[in-house]
Amino acid sequence: MITMKDVIKEGHPTLRAVAEEVVLPASEEDKETLQSLIEYVINSQNPEIAEKYGLRPGIGLAAPQINVSKRMIAVHVTDEKGKLYSYALFNPKIVSHSVEKTYLSSGEGCLSVDRDVPGYVPRYARVTVTGTTLEGEEVKLRLKGLPAIVFQHEIDHLNGIMFYDHINEQNPFEAPADASPLER
Repeated sequence: MITMKDVIKEGHPTLRAVAEEVVLPASEEDKETLQSLIEYVINSQNPEIAEKYGLRPGIGLAAPQINVSKRMIAVHVTDEKGKLYSYALFNPKIVSHSVEKTYLSSGEGCLSVDRDVPGYVPRYARVTVTGTTLEGEEVKLRLKGLPAIVFQHEIDHLNGIMFYDHINEQNPFEAPADASPLER
């Protein structure tokens, strides 16, 4: 089981590396890693389990955040209508995106960042993501709103990009052009 001790922090070189593709069909070791990522995210959202094991609540986690430089992510998040998006994916890819942008009005956070980083993080309002599930099934997800933002955040980790790399340094709270805010 992954705990907060397993989550590496900003400044660690793995967080800035481009992660390797997972060879499919996935090895047992890679499957176990991906399974543990989704279990962490689900468990961290359960107040009793989170308190018992000292888990910081999260809605997504990427393998590089546990010092495994491979292209694997786990997301467990609901959209504004309460629909659950719970996915553990090998080799996720954004295959298309909208021109329109969005951002969380409250800003973004990250399990690998222990400080508050104020500012708006521009993201695509809609993305289409492909990937392979734990069962080896190819999926194509059309996402918008919070699920789209979370997938972009986690896929950024696979490319060595941190969320605050997107924040406008001169004016962190300037609304990004062509972007509408998303309340959370």
